Amino acid sequence: MSRIGKMPINIPESVKIEVSKGNEIKVKGPKGELTENVQPEIKIVIKGNVLTVERPTDLKRHKSMHGLYRMLIANMVEGVTNGYKIELEVIGVGYKVNSQGQKLELNIGFSHDIVFIIPQEVKVKTETVKGKPPVIILESHDKQLIGQLAERIRKLRKPEPYKGKGIKYKGEVIRRKAGKAAATEG
Repeated sequence: MSRIGKMPINIPESVKIEVSKGNEIKVKGPKGELTENVQPEIKIVIKGNVLTVERPTDLKRHKSMHGLYRMLIANMVEGVTNGYKIELEVIGVGYKVNSQGQKLELNIGFSHDIVFIIPQEVKVKTETVKGKPPVIILESHDKQLIGQLAERIRKLRKPEPYKGKGIKYKGEVIRRKAGKAAATEG
């Protein structure tokens, strides 16, 4: 049995979960509302304030969907109660970031500024403190959306291994390379 799939999900008082006949699950909470379509073979059982996900057989396909949908539903419940936050550091001499509403402007060493439009479900803030690299802060109730958005921003200028310049997740460790060895005279 799937270790992740068989774990029950505790539903907080502030969260309401609806399962329709077509196996569409809606999760509403203080931070927002999320929906997910679940395969018809997977059964969602709600008893009191505990949700469990059940599978019909031990086929490999059913086992993988069992764990997947349990995790997706758990992330939805977590997102509508507490939300998710991702911080990106912009490292490089002269690199600047600025946010105005749902626009994120990045000056990251190209000949032009990059303007990135952020979806309405995500809140964006930037912090610039003297002596530290600029930070982009993304907050949302949708874990999939915020993760995809953070990765799209990071791909604009991935951290390079020689000087470490680029956009990286806060706390991410970049493996550094030595570069060219000094010429030895012999």
